[in-house]
Amino acid sequence: MLLAMSALMPSLALRAQTPTPTPTFTRPRVVNPAQTRGQQTQLPSPSSDASPAPPTAKPTPLPAPQTDATPAKSPTTTLASPTQTQTPVTVPTLAPPPQTYVPVVPLQPARTLSASKFRASVAEAQRLLRSRLTPTAMTPNVSFVTIAALDHDSSKIHLLTVLKQTFLTRGAETVMATSQGLNVRLQIVRPNYVNTALVVSDVATGRQLWPLVVEYPIEKGGAFREMAYYTAAHPALVSPELVKTGQAYVHTMLDLAAQRLKGKGQTISPEIVDIAERLCVVEHVDHDRFRREDRTALYSEVYGLFALNELDTYRYSVSSAGAGGMVQMIPSTYFMLRRLHPGAGLNPDFVAGMRNHGNALEAMLLHMQDNWNELSLDLDVQAAMANKQAMKPELVASGYNSNSAKLPGYIRRGGADWRYLIPRETQMYLQIYKSVESLMPFKDRAEKK
Repeated sequence: MLLAMSALMPSLALRAQTPTPTPTFTRPRVVNPAQTRGQQTQLPSPSSDASPAPPTAKPTPLPAPQTDATPAKSPTTTLASPTQTQTPVTVPTLAPPPQTYVPVVPLQPARTLSASKFRASVAEAQRLLRSRLTPTAMTPNVSFVTIAALDHDSSKIHLLTVLKQTFLTRGAETVMATSQGLNVRLQIVRPNYVNTALVVSDVATGRQLWPLVVEYPIEKGGAFREMAYYTAAHPALVSPELVKTGQAYVHTMLDLAAQRLKGKGQTISPEIVDIAERLCVVEHVDHDRFRREDRTALYSEVYGLFALNELDTYRYSVSSAGAGGMVQMIPSTYFMLRRLHPGAGLNPDFVAGMRNHGNALEAMLLHMQDNWNELSLDLDVQAAMANKQAMKPELVASGYNSNSAKLPGYIRRGGADWRYLIPRETQMYLQIYKSVESLMPFKDRAEKK
């Protein structure tokens, strides 16, 4: 037994001399707390190649006016000694830069702006946006949108540059300093590309600024194509005076289009022109908003856009089906009209033709007149009209929204209930048409029978 114990003693001595392995500690990665909150203290220049992460929807801190402030140094921290295995490791943190936090004040109601002051302010805002120095060798950065907003109290125009991703996010909200040094809150109410509805307000008082012009880079395949300058609808801008101006613009443009077609040997009946005037509103009414919002205000907004942008109204509007511009016509229909009416002189380029209001309205009137000429010869349509089961305006409107060639079949199968057989989108289209007819005043060219 003693021999066995003595044999084990050298082995135990060797083990006692072997050092105990020390536990390894990994220094944790430090993340700047200001970055995790998505705070936006300075927007990069549009010519920058950087791609910063988009700001969060509702940041609360107000950024300091100086954007070159140096963050405070982090406090000195030490890792626990390897022998103090029971003591937790202290995680180093970075102290955020000094910031001023302000409460969210109630938003004040927007005051109205006269049409004359608006036009002068928009012209000045566009000059300001276009005159900014941009290196000739570089194209604009498609990731940023710039907004020009008017401060009524000081008559100053403020520029705000924001990420396009934020600009197109419903409910997004961010606080920033304008080009004039005013701290404002930007709220995205309803994203719709160049026609995005937004609110700009003074952070300290809640006083609203008037958004005059949006500078929006149009891109295709990630490459810059053109710069759009557009005025979105805003409650402060859509006044009764502006609505009347928009109505007069649409009425006058349709009269001019009908006169030009008459000079080219194409006669458009006055009633067709009257129906087209309603459709210039119906085509731009969102169906969901029609169900949920005040309809008179919705139609006034459409007319307000015509007054605010005139020849550029709906210039960049393209539907999921490829329908474009003021009259929302698809390419196949447009090229068919060019083939059927070579003497009308429609623009051979579809995009350019839809962006030109005069050309687009001529195409619209030709299409509507052609549809009615065919429908009026159909015996089922004639019988339905004689029995008061169908009216000319709803037939022409249905044919413009869908396929007019199918309407006689719907009438033949459905009789007085033919409206339930047309596509559901066209059913809603007719509801909007009747609502526009009843709520908005029109100066009809044709006498009511």
